[in-house]
Parts: sequence; structure tokens; C-alpha cells
Amino acid sequence: MNTLELTINGKVYAFTQGETILDVARRNDIFIPTLCYLKNASPTGACRMCVVEVKGARSLVASCTAPAGAGMDVQTESKSVVKSRKMNLELLLSSGSHDCLLCPSTGDCRLQDLAFRYNATGKRFERTKPKYQPDFSNPFLIRDFSKCILCGRCVQACKEVQVNNAIDYGYRGSDAKIIAKCDLPLGDSDCVFCGECLQVCPVGALSLKKARQKPRVCETEVVRTTCAYCGVGCQMNLHVKDNVVQMVNGVDAIPNHGSLCVKGRFGMQFINSDERLKTPLIRKNGELVAAEWGEALSLIAEKLGEYKEKNGADSIGVLASARCTNEENYLFQKFARAVIGTNNVDHCARY
Repeated sequence: MNTLELTINGKVYAFTQGETILDVARRNDIFIPTLCYLKNASPTGACRMCVVEVKGARSLVASCTAPAGAGMDVQTESKSVVKSRKMNLELLLSSGSHDCLLCPSTGDCRLQDLAFRYNATGKRFERTKPKYQPDFSNPFLIRDFSKCILCGRCVQACKEVQVNNAIDYGYRGSDAKIIAKCDLPLGDSDCVFCGECLQVCPVGALSLKKARQKPRVCETEVVRTTCAYCGVGCQMNLHVKDNVVQMVNGVDAIPNHGSLCVKGRFGMQFINSDERLKTPLIRKNGELVAAEWGEALSLIAEKLGEYKEKNGADSIGVLASARCTNEENYLFQKFARAVIGTNNVDHCARY
């Protein structure tokens, strides 16, 4: 087979049929900025930040949609490319209220990073006044339309990644915005509150509802862990400060590839809850009192033995938990069948 090759910034790289220029560049650690591009979704070429110069082409080419071609000569940071990216950034910065000083996404904003890289100040064009008020109806996040750059990543994440189809583009021209069903508030729509849109938003248009009361993302320590809400094993990054989980993001790894459900993304407050049990409780004289593990386990073994001897093993049933790992649930049913001698095993996920 003939090897397909193209040239990027003076160096030759091999590629396979079907790859885009952006695919080849990223695979070889060549920087091409993007705002609208979303992995595992159909490329749209909407933001025009990924434009590159291809020798012989009539105009700059969006690298996220342009197929790599044999013999192509590509420049990713030519004078015309940089000029185009800077103008796009200036237009985006003038499109609403991009006030980095008060934005909860500062330090974790792709628009801010690119504006700094290309020295775009946002003073070249007159700033557009916001047309739409923020949406506070979602219990977990805020939609600030004045910061939205209409990149469409949230729409793609909702439609193509999570397949919830809760949001889409609405209206046209300068009135365009991202809408939920029939332009309802997000809290009254078909949204299932998975937060996928929050994770993929490259700016501050989507933010946690209590973001102003929390540290900024850049101020937190990232700790990778496994979600404990069910046995799937979703990988997540906990953003921690002062030993408190401030926010959660999915990790692009097996099995969840960055996605999380509503519980995994927004349900980690129990970790630092004042009501969380720290020791086993035993009922004595009608009241629950703290006990050591040895005492609690001995009492359980004693009671189970009494019930089994008096009424038989099938008088006992065990209820497993989705909060346990698959391995723990396996051991639980093994304990029921091999130690107690009962097949009365059920699981809370059935209810």
C-alpha cells in the first residue's frame, strides 16, 4: 500500500484515509486552536478558529472539517492564519459580557486562553449589549446567554454524546441563542441534568449555580477517582480545595469517556456532610448508639445465626447496593449463598 503523506509546517507526516487536517495535527502534537470542535461529535467548522493555510487553496481552510489530502502543504501559524484567528477572537469578545474579572470560568476558559495567546483585546469592535437574561431555572447550573459564543458544543454534547436532545439552536441572526424545548427555561424542559453541556462549554456561558461561592477551577487540586454511585466504574476528576470537593468533571477514559450522570457530577456533597455516619450504630434500649466494628459484626453474626437456626436459611434475605462495586456485590451474594445458605438476594437498583 502507498503511504499517504502531507506536509505541516515544513515537516512530512503520514495519515490514513478519512482523517482531517486537525486529526493529523493533534496526533503529532501540533497546536491548532478550536472552540467548536468536540471529540466524538460531527465537526461543524462553526468557530473558524482552526483555520489553516493550505498551499493552492483559494482561502483559509477549517482544519476540523477538511480531509487530509496526499501532498498537501499546510501552515498552521502563517501571518494570514494568525490575522484571521485574532479577528475572530475580537468579534467573539465583542459579542457579549466577557468580563474575565468576575467570570467564574476565569482560568479555565478557552476563549480567554486564546485571546491571551493572540493578543486579542476585544476593543476593536463595539460590544453587543446582552439580549437575554440569565436562566437560573436549572437546580445545578446557570445559563448566561451574554457569555455564549454559539460554538454549539453543548448542543452536540446533548444530541450526539448523551443523546438527550434537550437543547438546540433557536432564532436567527443577532437573535440566535441556544434554547431548550420551545424556548422553555432549562428547569422546565426535557433536560435530565447530566451536566454534559457544563463540562464541554469553552467559556463561562454555563457555570455551577454556586460558582461565585466556590474557588475557581484553577485554584483547586485535581484528584482522579472512581464514581461510587453504581458499579459502572465511571472515571472522574474531583476538584478539591480545603479538603472539600468543589466540583466534578468526567475523565476521558473507559468506561464513561468523559460523561457522567446527574448523581456523579452533582451528587458528591455527601462526602463532607455533617450527617454522614462515621461509625456503625447498634440499637440499645430502643436507641441507636455508636459502636466499634468488631462489636457490630459480632452482633450481626450472632443474630443471623439465631434466625437461621430457628427459622431456616430461607427466612433470611439480603439486599445489595448499587453504591458498592461489582466485586463487592459479588462477594455479598457469595456470602448469602455460601455462608448463610439462601438464594434470597436482591438489589436496590430494581426499585
